[in-house]
Amino acid sequence: MADKPHAVLIPLPFQSHIKSMLKLAKLLHHKGFHITFVNTEYNHRRLLKSRGPNSLNGLFDFRFENIPDGLPNSDIDASQDILALFEAIKNNLMAPPFSDLLNELNETATSNVPPVTCIVSDSLAFTIAAAEERGIPIALFETVSPGCFMCFKQLRPLKEKGLAPLKV
Repeated sequence: MADKPHAVLIPLPFQSHIKSMLKLAKLLHHKGFHITFVNTEYNHRRLLKSRGPNSLNGLFDFRFENIPDGLPNSDIDASQDILALFEAIKNNLMAPPFSDLLNELNETATSNVPPVTCIVSDSLAFTIAAAEERGIPIALFETVSPGCFMCFKQLRPLKEKGLAPLKV
C-alpha cells in the first residue's frame, strides 16, 4: 500500500467543477491511486445532506476531506454567496487550511495511507505554492467549458475595444 501513489484533488468550490474533478478522481482511483478529495465545508455539508450521512463512507483508499472556504457559516439550504466566494478564493482564504491538511496527510502517512505524491487542482493558485513548498508535483485541471474558455479568451480584446463590460 505504501507504494501506491496518493493524489490530493481539490476543485473550485462550484458544482460543475466538483463533478468533473470527482470523475477524474474516480478514474485515478481505478488506475491504482489512493485518493483524497478535498471539498469546502459548505459543499461537503450539502453533499451529505443530499446523499445521506453515509454517502461519503467509501473505500479506505478513497477519502473525502473538507476545509473552510473562508466565509461565515450559512444555512445549508441557502445559496452560497458566489461573489463572496470568489473574493475568498482571490484572497487565498483557503490556503492555510489546505496547507494544514497537506501537512496532516503527510505526518500521518502509514502503510495504509501513503504520503501525498501529487496534487490536482482546479484554478486555485494557492495550491501551486503549497505543492512547491513541499516538493510535490502539481497538475492544473481546467474544467471550464469551451464556450466559457472562449469568453475568457475574448474578454481582453472586447475591453480594449470598449465593448465590455456591457453598458446598461
